[in-house]
Amino acid sequence: MLKGYTWKNYLLFIIPSLIGILLFITPISTSDGTTIPIALLAGFVEEALAPYLSLIMLLIILITAFCTIIGFVSKGKAYAQTPFFKQLFTTSLFWTVTRTIAAVFAIMVYFKLGHEAFYSPDTGGTLLDGLLHTLFAVFLFAGLFLPLLTNFGLLEFFGTLMTKIMRPVFKLPGRSSIDALASWVGDGTIGVLLTSKQYEDGFYTKREATVIGTTFSIVSITFSLVVLSEVGLEHMFVPYYITIVIAGVVAALIMPRIPPLSRKKDSYIDGSNDVLDETIPEGYNVLSYGLKNALERAKKETNVSKFFKEGFQNILDMWMGVAPVVMAFGLIALIIAEYTPFFSWIGTPFIPLLELMQVPNAVEASETILIGFADMFLPAIIGSGIESEMTRFIIAALSVTQLIYLSEVGGLLLGSKIPVSFIDLVVIFLLRTIITLPIITLIAHLLF
Repeated sequence: MLKGYTWKNYLLFIIPSLIGILLFITPISTSDGTTIPIALLAGFVEEALAPYLSLIMLLIILITAFCTIIGFVSKGKAYAQTPFFKQLFTTSLFWTVTRTIAAVFAIMVYFKLGHEAFYSPDTGGTLLDGLLHTLFAVFLFAGLFLPLLTNFGLLEFFGTLMTKIMRPVFKLPGRSSIDALASWVGDGTIGVLLTSKQYEDGFYTKREATVIGTTFSIVSITFSLVVLSEVGLEHMFVPYYITIVIAGVVAALIMPRIPPLSRKKDSYIDGSNDVLDETIPEGYNVLSYGLKNALERAKKETNVSKFFKEGFQNILDMWMGVAPVVMAFGLIALIIAEYTPFFSWIGTPFIPLLELMQVPNAVEASETILIGFADMFLPAIIGSGIESEMTRFIIAALSVTQLIYLSEVGGLLLGSKIPVSFIDLVVIFLLRTIITLPIITLIAHLLF
């Protein structure tokens, strides 16, 4: 037991942190596969409120747009007395327009107005009647309980333990290991939310936050299985997931070292450049210093009302900050994917590359290569009819390792405080495709 700390300090670190690990990181088996408790709780809520969630999300998007317009017109003066709402609703012209467009789209989808392209089950219906239901429920619990991971010393403890791995290998602070684990075991949306919160709290630089958000926020194991099932290869889940891990790690090693990620500033949200000191002082080892940091952080959290206030602010920030972005950018991307040959055209240059790598049905496969930027599930849907099992395997693995798709993770990144632009996401998506495709194809040749 370290000097200067009581059993109360230890319990304040251990109990909330264990609950956080249980809720966000511990995998549990269900009849539908492997998931985490947060996702299970979200599933119960989503199922119970299913008849009302489209209307609830419509109202959230409308209220967000209305309040944002007021904030923009008044230049924030309307919310001068409430810093949280001032920060939430006082945005630039671009984001004010984006939230307004999202409100118009949401009305069109809910009431089925205008062209069918806006509200069909494959476009607006996918978002308002599907994805946004899930985001509502996930954000409800993730936002409320996120302080269990961030406020009671868990990140400080693991951050110290993992620094010697994360810093030299991935050029990231040790505490990012929790973000990565929450994403891989749980869900990419939770990883993005955790990363954004840590960036806002001053624990990540602009570069670190962008690298973590665009490199480790991968879809969950469960959703990976759904993708594999869509292409009829669920019996190959183990080699499939091993392939995803290998390709994902290689991309994580390369991406932080090349533009655009390498060019992001190593400055914090407040503009400072003082990198957090991760050296271990004399008299401590990695374990004892990690424990000391954790206990110091936990000592600051003694107010229960502050915990719940921060939790509810997280929920509102997620609902109102992210839902309009997903609605606006996600719907535009899905309409382009479903109603135009755009993604087929831009996939054409990949035909010679696929033929060079001896991928069967190269022409059909090329149509799926870049369409995942709109939605990660689209490549599996389009590629499910391809005859070659090897090609279907490559499509399913690539769609997961590409990681950036506008209907969810891409939209979340744009709606978060993480300093990443739309152009950044396009370039990162293309680079991840170029890096991971040869790796996946090589492994596929060994398997088939």
